[in-house]
This record gives sequence, C-alpha cells and structure tokens, in this order.
Amino acid sequence: MIEFVFLDLDDTILDFGTTERKCIARLLEQLHIPPTDEIIHRYHTINLEHWKRLERGEITREQISNRFDVLFQELGVNISTPECEKIYRQYLSESDDVMPGAPETLARLRKKYRLFAASNSSAKTQYGRLERTGLTRYFEKIFLSEELGINKPDPLFFQRAFSKIPDFDHDKAIMVGDSLTSDIRGGINAGIQTCWVITGRVPRQSDIRADHEITSITQLPFLLESL
Repeated sequence: MIEFVFLDLDDTILDFGTTERKCIARLLEQLHIPPTDEIIHRYHTINLEHWKRLERGEITREQISNRFDVLFQELGVNISTPECEKIYRQYLSESDDVMPGAPETLARLRKKYRLFAASNSSAKTQYGRLERTGLTRYFEKIFLSEELGINKPDPLFFQRAFSKIPDFDHDKAIMVGDSLTSDIRGGINAGIQTCWVITGRVPRQSDIRADHEITSITQLPFLLESL
C-alpha cells in the first residue's frame, strides 16, 4: 500500500511547457526581439540541454543562465544575461499554468496519501508558482534541489528528503513525474516505486523503465488505489 507520494512539479503538476512559451515570448518582446516560433523553440532546446547537463553534474545551477548567452550569441545581439535571467525568473514565478485536472487530483489524493513535491527548479520560481496556483496547501513538504543542495536523479536528493519525513517507509513510497532521466531514474536510484507521466514531450528510453505509466495526472488516484 502506498502512503508517501513524491510528485515532480514541472509538466507533472504545473504546466511548464505553456509557462515557458509565455515567459520567453514576454522577455523577447521586452528586449525588442521578435518572439517567433523558431526563436522560442530554439530557446526551449538550449534550456532543456542545460537542465540535462545539470542533472548529469556537468554544470552548476549558476551556469544555467548561460542558456541566454548561447541564445543571444546565435541571434547576434549583445544583451546583459544576468539581468535577463532575473527578469525571466520573475516572470516564471508569477505564472499560474497547471496541468489539466491537477488541482482536483491533488485535492483527492491529499485525503488518503502524504504528498511531497520534488523538483529541480529554483526555489523562488516554484514557491511563487505554487502559491499563485493555490497548490501549496496540498503538500506536506516541498523538496527543492536548490535547498537540498543536490539535484535529482542523485540518490542523495531523496535521502535528504526522506530524512525530513517522520515515519518514512521506502516500501510505501512512489515517485511520480514526467522526466525519465530526473524523476524515474531518481526514484529507481532511491529504491522506491516509480510512475512515469507520459506527456508526449519526452521520448521513451529503453534503459529507464518505470514501474507504472499513466498518460495524465488525473489517472494517478486510480493507479495508487490498485497498488
């Protein structure tokens, strides 16, 4: 029986795909750069690669801002990267996009399970978004890599989180998320069950297999009841 449910935030509970497009377009407009689909997609690709490199321990959290250096160099513009990073993160923290059915699902799950957020994104961004969407109240604790000092999928992320939960039991825990390399691999490394939320944005990988799969967060209550 499952008791402890760890939930990734971006593209699992919060709709980061929508938020990213809105915020980068807003930033580009402020910089007088046309927010074309091509430029927005290019930023998305660069940003995703930077976060993957962070997961692999190839860069530090501070170096994430280099994503704007890469983009601006390709566009041939000379703009202050630190200032852009600050503005962009502020826009992110003010967003309120959620995955379809997420609020209702959390409300239902909270009645039966102990819920914990587990995210690699920055603390200011995630706290701002959770407060704005009203979802903070559903989580017993919120675990962010910036505060724990380590990123998913490193098992130390989970060890530090587990140590902060009274009466925690590995055998009654599950990690739920959309990222195979961060959430699912992280849950496997931590020795707990895993559930992959298939959004269609992440390709399947033969070397990372979740214990369970769902195509929408709204299916999670039914899955957990069957375990």
